[in-house]
Amino acid sequence: METLKHWMRDWKYPTVLLCIYGFFSTVKPLEPFLIPFLTGPDKNLTIEQVYPKPTKISGCCDVLLRLWRDFLQCFSSRTLLVWSAWWALATCGYNQTVNYVQSLWDYVEPSSNFTVYNGGVEALSNLIGAAAAYGIGFSSADWSRWGEVALGALSALEGGALFAMVFSANIWVCYCGYIIFKSLYMLLITIAMFQIAAGLNMERYALVFGANTFCALVLQTIITSVVVDSSGLGVDIVTQFTVYGTYFSIIALIFFLSGLYTTMCRKPEMETQRENPEEMFKAEDDAQIIIGTKF
Repeated sequence: METLKHWMRDWKYPTVLLCIYGFFSTVKPLEPFLIPFLTGPDKNLTIEQVYPKPTKISGCCDVLLRLWRDFLQCFSSRTLLVWSAWWALATCGYNQTVNYVQSLWDYVEPSSNFTVYNGGVEALSNLIGAAAAYGIGFSSADWSRWGEVALGALSALEGGALFAMVFSANIWVCYCGYIIFKSLYMLLITIAMFQIAAGLNMERYALVFGANTFCALVLQTIITSVVVDSSGLGVDIVTQFTVYGTYFSIIALIFFLSGLYTTMCRKPEMETQRENPEEMFKAEDDAQIIIGTKF
């Protein structure tokens, strides 16, 4: 029994489990018999029906051209572009903060000298963030007008929370700052998703959401390589979070000034709608659906 317990604590146990999982997840014992069965007298299918011929190159080009057209059409809308830009920038900074906040906490208050509440803080921040995201649904704020200003102001609070975590040298301030930071991000990302989805057809959600997430991961990779990785600057954890606080402060400044300019120079609603190609595209699709349903 002791031998088994020792083996389960060793690296061999998880390795064997992964190998077993990999084997059973990829083994396909029916594969050699599948084609004969489908083309046999029971199903009476042809080999072309089982394995359709590849589409022509022109068909692939049409798909790629339509995808590129949809991509340009989606991101030609200023509103969608603004919210998507904030999504990518803020998600990059959020991921960096979440990935390295444990190191900051251990630097401020080593776990060997203090009863840590890191897990409880993570749970509480998720709970408060979820409550904030749910509660914002009952708000009647005009996000199309004040959205950019809100992004700038709340991003500034996120940056301030990060600076407080760095310069306070107090674990409880760090915990509070993290809860504020994460709750604000969850609140804003919910608003961003709603604002983006409101101006899109459902079939384009995956395209836009995927593009935003991809841009965030590319930015995160660059920041990690330059700031964190030893082949780059390889700065200490305090400097890292100073960089992240500055990063969110720059985001706040850009979006706040842009929001003020947009609010002061806001055009009439009808003119704005005429300049929104995504809305026009959506209206055309809806019209085609209505026409198609007529007898």
